Amino acid sequence: MTLDETLASLFGTAFTVDERPDGIVLGEGRLGGTTPVALIGIVNGMPLGVEGALLLAQRVLTLARAAEPRPIVLLIDCDSQRMSRRDELLGLNECLGHLSKALLLVDRSGLPTIALLYGGGAAGALIATALAVRALVALPGAHPAVMDLPSMSRVTKLTLDTLERMSLDTPVFAPGLANLQRMGAICETWTTRSQSLGSQLASLLQRFSQLPEDARDREGERLGGRGRAAQVAQQVMQQALQQAQQQAIRRD
Repeated sequence: MTLDETLASLFGTAFTVDERPDGIVLGEGRLGGTTPVALIGIVNGMPLGVEGALLLAQRVLTLARAAEPRPIVLLIDCDSQRMSRRDELLGLNECLGHLSKALLLVDRSGLPTIALLYGGGAAGALIATALAVRALVALPGAHPAVMDLPSMSRVTKLTLDTLERMSLDTPVFAPGLANLQRMGAICETWTTRSQSLGSQLASLLQRFSQLPEDARDREGERLGGRGRAAQVAQQVMQQALQQAQQQAIRRD
């Protein structure tokens, strides 16, 4: 799907967007012509750089402080993070971390956060956006890749043949929507054959409070794509709570 097709299926003509040359999208739509929804995103297959990450984070935090809270819909069709020396020297990793923490803060504050992956998505740009919200939905044409295998080979120093063999059994090493689903990252997959994206979004928003915070860990364990993530996360949480209790006792 294209951005125009996605927006039309979501909101008809009841939306406004500011689409920047660097692929950053800011705007709002009205679901069913009445319910306000905040729109942000990185589109047109563009990479996410320092300026874009900071602009999106600023918008998210502004929405968190708004007098009338609105669900946030994050539109995703991007490349990876912008791999330039300039961005790295300016602290791109910190900017991406800031964006993901802003989205997590809004989520923990009770504001619905939903990412719609209608095109590509890879590496840090995907992690700091689509994987930092409570619900990630795949639309027709979605083709994510956490990291392509040649790049992964350079980072891990494992041969490409080794990684290709590992990708057959371990989804984290393989690109594609099916592997992202096995990892538990995809909440739902929508089509437009029987109903509009807008009606499916409205249905998800009605059920949003029922989605647990650790849904990805549980689903990844159930599907066999991330066998240990839920256990490790639980152990980390237990240790953090124990340390907090010990510190509280010492202060008293």
